[in-house]
Amino acid sequence: MPLAYLYRAPDLTDYMIRFFRKLGVSEAHASTAAEILISADLRGVSSHGIIRLHSYYGSRILKGLIDPASPFTTVRETPATLLIDGGNGLGMVVGYHAMQVAIEKAHHNGAALVNVRNSNHYGIAGYYAMMALPHDMIGISFTNAQPLVAPTYGRTRIIGTNPIAVAAPALHERPYVLDMATSIVPIGKITVYDKAGEEIPEGWGVDKSGAVTTKPSDVLQGGALLPLGGSDIMRGYKGYGLGLMVDIFSGVLSGAAFGPEVGAPGREQAANVGHFFAAVNIAAFRDPQEFRSDLDQLIHTLKEAPKAVGHERIYIHGEKEFELYERNMREGVPLLAEVVKGLREAGEQIGVPFDLQMVGETMGEEE
Repeated sequence: MPLAYLYRAPDLTDYMIRFFRKLGVSEAHASTAAEILISADLRGVSSHGIIRLHSYYGSRILKGLIDPASPFTTVRETPATLLIDGGNGLGMVVGYHAMQVAIEKAHHNGAALVNVRNSNHYGIAGYYAMMALPHDMIGISFTNAQPLVAPTYGRTRIIGTNPIAVAAPALHERPYVLDMATSIVPIGKITVYDKAGEEIPEGWGVDKSGAVTTKPSDVLQGGALLPLGGSDIMRGYKGYGLGLMVDIFSGVLSGAAFGPEVGAPGREQAANVGHFFAAVNIAAFRDPQEFRSDLDQLIHTLKEAPKAVGHERIYIHGEKEFELYERNMREGVPLLAEVVKGLREAGEQIGVPFDLQMVGETMGEEE
């Protein structure tokens, strides 16, 4: 396991705000973006956190590929729906606004759907779904992404890892928070195996001919990830169907890019990512406290179910992430040494030195 340095979450948040401000992002927008990015690191989804501060957001702002003003506008609106043009701004900024509107509309109409086009990467999908929890609502968030996944029986990258997030409030138990990609693994996991010189499990990816491979270099050099489930014999077409569903709701419905056009890979132009948000007001269907109580019962039943040999615990979606959040808030957020090196280099480049005080060291995991 590689070395990781521990930093206080508030210090990292403050640094990201200063970094964004230096690039012309407003104070309010910088705070929103930083809060969403640090939530990923706190929940253990480091691939979507501060590691992207410069490698994605900062570098694209500097190249003129993201508008730091995030000038989103309303395109179409009904009492229960909204379509927003993201103005090619920060995905976190327009995403936060879109989910707020979905919640507000759901208060009045029982449920609401909001689409966004002309956006960029928006961090972790789960953050937006969880925004609905304090309002006695079920939150939903999808986004499409740059192509990395081959369709079942295909050999080229056509759709993204296209995540699905759903959050539902419980009473005494932790909320149910599903936040998952529709690919079998993230591309970063393939890179880790490649660096280590190890083979990947069969079913993670295909080579440039479409054959299932155990060589990570085959996937990285002209190959593709497989959908959730893997190859067809493992019913990977179900994951393929879910990924395509996300692209339909996020890209096709909103008028954003879809399929291989998302993120304009290899081209210096706007990404035109699409997002989809929904909020369901539980009170429109039943008493929210009764819903929470029944969800508690379901969660309790699952967690108390007989355990497989060698296992002592059954988890509910989001439970591990809540526990990581609490630990990382208490002990510090782990950043791999190479991530810290990248932040220092980026900080020097734009004039916001990454000189935060460490609070400790640990052995981290690479995603």
